[in-house]
Amino acid sequence: MPIAALYYKASGTGTQAPRERMGKGEDDTGVPTGMEKTEDFRKVSTGMETFLDLLRNLFYNGKSNVEGGICMVVERRRSLEKLEKFKDKSVIKIITGVRRSGKSTLLRQFAQRLRAQGVEDASILFIQLDRLENEHLREYHALYQEIMKHRRAGCMQYIFLDEVQLVPEFQRTVLSLFEQERLDLYLTGSNASLLSGELATLLSGRYVEIAMLPLSFAEYCELANTAPAQAWNTYVRCGGFPYLSQIEGEDEKRDYLQGIYHTVLLKDIIERHNVQDPYVLESILRFLMDNVGNLVTSKKIADSLTSFGRKTSPMTVEKYLRTLEEAFILYRVSRFDIQGKQHLRFAGKYYVVDTGLRWLLLGDRGRDLGHVLENIVYLELLRRGNHVFIGKFGDGEIDFVAEKGGARTYYQVSASILDPMTYERELAPLKKIKDNYPKFILTLDTLPMEDEGIRQINLLDFLLANVL
Repeated sequence: MPIAALYYKASGTGTQAPRERMGKGEDDTGVPTGMEKTEDFRKVSTGMETFLDLLRNLFYNGKSNVEGGICMVVERRRSLEKLEKFKDKSVIKIITGVRRSGKSTLLRQFAQRLRAQGVEDASILFIQLDRLENEHLREYHALYQEIMKHRRAGCMQYIFLDEVQLVPEFQRTVLSLFEQERLDLYLTGSNASLLSGELATLLSGRYVEIAMLPLSFAEYCELANTAPAQAWNTYVRCGGFPYLSQIEGEDEKRDYLQGIYHTVLLKDIIERHNVQDPYVLESILRFLMDNVGNLVTSKKIADSLTSFGRKTSPMTVEKYLRTLEEAFILYRVSRFDIQGKQHLRFAGKYYVVDTGLRWLLLGDRGRDLGHVLENIVYLELLRRGNHVFIGKFGDGEIDFVAEKGGARTYYQVSASILDPMTYERELAPLKKIKDNYPKFILTLDTLPMEDEGIRQINLLDFLLANVL
């Protein structure tokens, strides 16, 4: 059911059952028509959050596959290595990412590493601020006092604050803790505003952000304990939220994704930003999910919504786009003019944090394989620490320009290039670029190919190899 439906109740007709497809009595967003606003969505949100907490607790407590009701936890090695690099350094480690992407689990894994290195349990304080038993700590004085009660003289202490943005004015607590000696501070948050405002200003140069995404394909295969060829179809369709690999059945997977989707939109966007028209917000999100990999502007989105009877302005679209990006649901990729060596301000592409959410909202009609593959490659390039842009070269376009450590790599993505016309179309932009940076085309084809220095790589090999 669309999230906007939780805001509305039928006028004298009772509750309408959720539908996967738009049907009679629904508008273009799939929301039942003839409805009026209500605040009952808060009860739905609270109940859903409690249910997801239960699932998450099951996820945390296990270390083996689903045997005896215990779930396997995959080690997030890249992120753990980043945390290790900054351990005991005078910088705050801030882990950001969409809800249910594994931020809390990452902290627990790192705490386990500390114990393995000889750190005593008394020197590790882990506070989950989204848990009911810690609700009294969602006040910055109370949180600070609780931490200071556990301070130990003469030894390094490790403080983990999970979902710290739930504490109003948490910056006061964080800044006071940062001034303490022998205290190593780790934070997580599900909203990009965690790094805005007073905290970012006062801690400029004194924090490091570690961005978390749902599981990579390699991590998914490890967690699901499945061969890549068998895991691929499920991963492409249902995505990589960690617990999802342990859920059997398509309907059950959809229900779990629905819970994540509702929680993110209700808690991180609608409630947080006091969104007055959830219809418009969800219509924008559905439009962008349906146009992953296409160049769009705020005006184009506004015009499209208006044509479907949902009149809105480019300014409103811009505002809602910012909230979707802040909640890590969408990522905007700007264009880079390779010839002119400059970034272009107008038009960009949006990619979704997880392809499972796209499947949830669009169903199988959203199986535009080429753009889904682009989405997966974009997220993988981010995981590998790249700054990613859309390449423009004359009239041609390169799917991704990835820059890291002063080096640059060009990528084209296509389901297949066995058709001669597709082959020429995909390679032509790369052939026009005469610099010496590596150029790759990623496809599902298994036949190796190289043409004028452009290498064709099987996409699954690319995702599993952690190279290129």
